[in-house]
Amino acid sequence: MLKKNKPQILFFILLNLFFSINVFSQKNIYAGIEIGRRAIKVSVLDVSNIRKADYKILSFWTERIPFADHIAANGELTQEDITKTSVIVVDQLKQIRANHKILEENIFIVAAPVFSSARNIDVLTNKISTLTNKNVDVLNVNEEAKTLVKGAIPPVDFASAFLLDIGAQTTKGGYIDELKDNKLEFVPLELSFGTMTLTDAVEKTVVNKSQVNDMSTFQEKSFDYNVILRKKTKELFDANPPLAKKDKLYLSGGAVWAFSTLFYDENVKDHYITLTLQDVIDYDAILKNNFNKYTNLGKTNKEAARVLSTYDQKYLISANNILLTCLESIPDLASKKIYFVKDGQVTWLISYIADRSKKVNTNF
Repeated sequence: MLKKNKPQILFFILLNLFFSINVFSQKNIYAGIEIGRRAIKVSVLDVSNIRKADYKILSFWTERIPFADHIAANGELTQEDITKTSVIVVDQLKQIRANHKILEENIFIVAAPVFSSARNIDVLTNKISTLTNKNVDVLNVNEEAKTLVKGAIPPVDFASAFLLDIGAQTTKGGYIDELKDNKLEFVPLELSFGTMTLTDAVEKTVVNKSQVNDMSTFQEKSFDYNVILRKKTKELFDANPPLAKKDKLYLSGGAVWAFSTLFYDENVKDHYITLTLQDVIDYDAILKNNFNKYTNLGKTNKEAARVLSTYDQKYLISANNILLTCLESIPDLASKKIYFVKDGQVTWLISYIADRSKKVNTNF
C-alpha cells in the first residue's frame, strides 16, 4: 500500500515544502508607499536581518508632485492632487500585490508630516482607505526625527551611534539611550541651519544686492558666516555630552548624498558608505576652487547630473559647510566611524518594520 501511494506521498511532501518556503518568503518582504513633500515613493524590500539592517531593495519607484508647495499656497491639497494621488496609490498597490508574494500586514501607506497642516487631508486619506482597504498614517512631525533615527541606524547600533540628517531647512537627528528595565529613551538633536536656510542667511549679509549672485562674494560672506555656524554647532554638541561616548555617526540628507555622489564618483551598492573628514575637506576645496570638475562629471554621470540639477554651486557650498562644521565639532572624531545612509528613501519603512519585529527592542 505504501509503495503504491509513494508517488502521491512524495508529491504532497514537495507541495507542502513549496508552500512552507512560499509563506516564509512572504514574511520577509515588505512594501511601503510614501506620499512625501514633493513626490510619491514606492519601495519593496526583502529583509534578511532587521537588527543588522540587512535588506535588499527589490524595487523603487517615484513620481514627483509638488504637494508641499500647494499646501503652503492654499493651506490644503488641490482636488487634482487628491485625484492623482489616489489613482497612483491604487495602481501601485495593485502592482505590488501582483508582482510580489507579500502579506497584507507587510504593506504600509504613509503621508509625510507636512500633510498634517493640510485642512483637507482627511479627504485624501479616506478616499485611499476606501479604494484600497488600507489605512494611511500621517507621520507625526514630533515623531519624525525618532522615525528617521530608528530607520537609518541599524538596531544593533542603537546604543553606540547617533544620527544627523542635513535637510533643506534644518539639520536634525538624535540618538537612543538604553535605560534600566530594558527601556529606551530617544533624544532629539536639531541645528537651526539647513542647506537652503544657511544659503539664505549668507545672502542676506551681502550689502550690495547687485553682488548677491556673484560667486566670489558669496564665498567670502559664506566664510565669514562660518563663525556663527560653528558657534551654533558647538552649542548643540555641548548640550549633549553623551554624544562624546558614541563611537559611530550615521549621516543622511541631501548634503551627504551630494558629497558622496560627486566626490566618490562610483555606484556604491552598500546601504552604508564609509567616509572620512579628510575626504570632506578635499571635496570642499574642489567645490570652491575647481567646480568645473563636477559640471564636467555631470555630463557623463547620471547621478552626478541629478545632484547638479537639485543644487547649484552656492547650495552645495552651504551644504558642505554644515557637514564639515558638524564633523569638526564632534569630540574625538578620529576614533569614530562615519557612515552615509545611502537609502534615505526607505528609512521610514525600515523603522516601521523594526517597530513590528520581535527581534528589535523598541520599548521607548
